[in-house]
Amino acid sequence: MEYLISCQHMFYTYHTLQGETPALCDIDFQVKPGEFLSIVGPSGCGKSTLLSLLCGLIQPESGKILLNGQNVTGKCSIGYMLQHDHLFEWRTVKKNILLGLEIQKKINKETLKEADELLKTYGLYDFKDARPSQLSGGMRQRAALIRTLLLHPDLLLLDEPFSALDYQTRLQVSDDIGSIIRKSGKTAILVTHDLSEAVSLGDRVLVLTPLPAGIKAIIPINFPPELSPLQRRNTNEFKDYFNLIWKELNLNEL
Repeated sequence: MEYLISCQHMFYTYHTLQGETPALCDIDFQVKPGEFLSIVGPSGCGKSTLLSLLCGLIQPESGKILLNGQNVTGKCSIGYMLQHDHLFEWRTVKKNILLGLEIQKKINKETLKEADELLKTYGLYDFKDARPSQLSGGMRQRAALIRTLLLHPDLLLLDEPFSALDYQTRLQVSDDIGSIIRKSGKTAILVTHDLSEAVSLGDRVLVLTPLPAGIKAIIPINFPPELSPLQRRNTNEFKDYFNLIWKELNLNEL
């Protein structure tokens, strides 16, 4: 079976003047094209560090990370969504979503047409000339996702992208963004502290141990494909998956 990304027995250690702190220990997993992987673990266990390694911002001390069979570097086709949308207030919504294309000097008739189509598809076309401050939190995250999708990344990394939102908005936006990612067919890896979010969005949930973080469990999540993330939360199976992951995390603390 071919994998889009493969993390092979990867180790990473923090080096400071005070000494060395092992952070990630023998991390080994693969993600298939079109799969959505959720990653959970205790606070401070190195989840964001793992994402930095997966996108090539830092390099593992040992082991390999392969994207489409090639070593991951900072130049790989990977999109990264952070906790905050980082939209620039002095640019309109449309100019914000075109920022990546502008930096890569890829703005042309075709990419401008695609930008308009995505704005229409995801309900932001009427706000294309607005400023980010005029958008709701959910609309801002949709704009940030469109900005990322326009670059056609092979892999999407999401680092707590909904954590800055209030609970009700978070439910709506995670449902919205999750549905958009699945419809686009993109491969995605989500880091989150929210177990409900991990279950409602993921095809599998990877559970990390405390530092030095290793893989405690990888739990398959099976729901009918037609269910949206929000609809998953209303099924009987949802509670079972939640409790299973909760148990794995609590065992880490024993």
